Amino acid sequence: MSLDATNLAKLGGVNQLFLYRTTDAIATVIASGYFNSVTNYLRQFDVIVVVGSTGGTPTIDMVTITSASGAATVTSTATEGVTAT
Repeated sequence: MSLDATNLAKLGGVNQLFLYRTTDAIATVIASGYFNSVTNYLRQFDVIVVVGSTGGTPTIDMVTITSASGAATVTSTATEGVTAT
């Protein structure tokens, strides 16, 4: 799937903190370009808490924006996820 910007909410912080809800697996979310449609809102080192799913199991992952500069491709990395129980 692709980013649904209506599910991305800014929470605040010096380096911006966001919450994003999706049914996409984290591998899809951290794929290069996934956040391109909101590149003007993201900066390098921003953090996104991603509430997603893997095979129908809810997951929580922390994603760090590694590159975001206007029209450039947004890239990100994920820390090890936590599976909700």
